[in-house]
This record gives sequence, C-alpha cells and structure tokens, in this order.
Amino acid sequence: MKDVAALARVGTKTVSRVINFEPNVSPATSERVWDAVRALDYHVDLQAGSLRRTSGRTRTLGLLVSSVDNPFAAAINRAVEDAASPREVAVFASSLDDDAAREEAAVKAFLRRRVDGLILTTMSRNAGYLLSTMERGTPIVFVDREPAGIDADVVTSDNRAGSARAARHLLQRGHRRIAVLTDRLDIQTAAERRDGFLAELDRAELAGGALIAPELHGPEQAEHALREMLTSDDPPTAVFSAQNLITEGALRAIRALGLQHRVALVGFDEVPLGDLLEPGVTVIRQDPQAIGARAAERIFARIDGDDGPPQRIVIPTELVERGSGEIAVPRD
Repeated sequence: MKDVAALARVGTKTVSRVINFEPNVSPATSERVWDAVRALDYHVDLQAGSLRRTSGRTRTLGLLVSSVDNPFAAAINRAVEDAASPREVAVFASSLDDDAAREEAAVKAFLRRRVDGLILTTMSRNAGYLLSTMERGTPIVFVDREPAGIDADVVTSDNRAGSARAARHLLQRGHRRIAVLTDRLDIQTAAERRDGFLAELDRAELAGGALIAPELHGPEQAEHALREMLTSDDPPTAVFSAQNLITEGALRAIRALGLQHRVALVGFDEVPLGDLLEPGVTVIRQDPQAIGARAAERIFARIDGDDGPPQRIVIPTELVERGSGEIAVPRD
C-alpha cells in the first residue's frame, strides 16, 4: 500500500479510502490511485484488512449446497452471487454430496477462513452443532431444507403442497396405480414430497395404488427401479418422480421401453431441456433463483445487524403442464 501511495502521490489513508470505496475522495485522486494499483499489480489482502477493521469482515460468504453440478443448486449459487457482487463480496461454494460428515468438515473449513456468513443446505439430522457458531456472531441461513436442533432463518420451497398438487393432477386423469420415486428419505425434502403425495392419495382413498421406490440417489438407480415396475405383471400407468435427477432416470426408463405416450410422468423440479422433448415433461417447478435471492437478502441483513427473530420463508411451487403429465389412463 505504501508503494501505491508513493506512486499516486497520496497518503496511505487515501489509498485505503479509495480501495474500500469510501466517500470524500475526488475523482482525480481516485483515478491516480487506481492507475497505481494497476501499474503495481496490487491486490488487497482482505484477510489482513479484516483484522484492522472494527467490523472484522472479510467480504466473503460460504455457500454449501448438495452438489454444485445440480441445476437446482447451481441456480441458487448464481442468485447468491448476483446479490453479493454489488457489495464486492466473494462467494465460496462447496458440494456436500448429502453427506453429514462432509457438511461439518466444509463448515469448519469456511469458518477457519473467517467468512462473514454461511448459506447452507443441511444434511445433518441435528444442526445444533452450529449453535456456537451463531452465538459467536457468524450468521447462518438455511436453504432448501429446514434444520433440526437450531432456530435460524430458512428459505425453502413448499414441498408438501407441490407434491399434493402433482397427485391431484394425475388422479384427475384417471390414474390409480402410480409409481412414486423418491430420493433417500433421510433427506428432508424427499420425505416431505413423498408424504405430500401420499397424503393426497389418502384423501382420495387410493393410498394402496402407490408403488413406492424410495432411496433412489441418482438417475441410474431411478431408471433401474422404474424399468422393473414397468415390465412387471401389473405396471403403473403414471409416475411421480420427486427430484430432478430422479426424473432424468425415469425418462430414460420410459423412453427405452417406448412408453412415453402411454405412461404419464410428473417430476418435481425442472430437468434440462425437458420442454423440448415429445411430449414435454410436466413438472412441479421450484424457483431456485428466488430461494437464492431471499437467502442472500437474509444473510446480508444479519451481517448488517438485523437481530430480529428467525424467519421461515416459503417459496411457492408451480405446476407446469407440458404433455407428459396430461396423459390419461390407457383404455386398452
């Protein structure tokens, strides 16, 4: 910083004000400082700077999601980055692979780097291990899944209501034997979606018509499970796939057997290019961009001093009809 100040012919305090975007520096002086910064290839040491700032901030966030290559998680990531960028806050993202041990290790790694806050898709059965972190002043916002053992801000989709709507949609088209494909039931959203779907079948006194295949973690397992169902003596006439990667597996099974115009399919969450297939894939669409934006809004509010009670924000889902979910029960 002393070298920058000497080259720009200003004091080090002026350099500090310029690179921290503080007011009361003339445009001409700012331009000289930035010219010197570029000439000397100077990079601000935010970690060291945070030790001198009274706020102790590092201008970083930790974002922990199930997997950054999942389109749902990627959309949340982008929304958080879009909110952080105007504040010049860097977002560090990590994939947890729905592994509680990996979650705790990633949280510890981010905290060692003094992130200003965490946005977390938790897999832990009890997130109480984070209580001490919040008590020390690091805010945490949970996304997609509600935590147990801790009272904190959470932003999630209305999983039960969305799944119930999928059930009603298929029942209205005459389906009474429906395959229900879910992720691991120790994942909160998977259990909620199964329960929401089955509760709707219960109301119609048709719970016995569900063929449930749980614990399907990924498209390959989903494809195998549905293939077995569809080639059985009493196959389902419709499928509810309760997660986007499971929907991909279901699509492969249905199309491999040439049943895409006979077996109805409603998936929970979007699948890439699902609207371009024939028939298009009917989905219960979440809004990951809104989830990420609201989560970023809450974490920055907490960082800025909001000490109000925790908020539970539920983002509505939407039924998008594209053809696959509108297939009625075959007459023959």
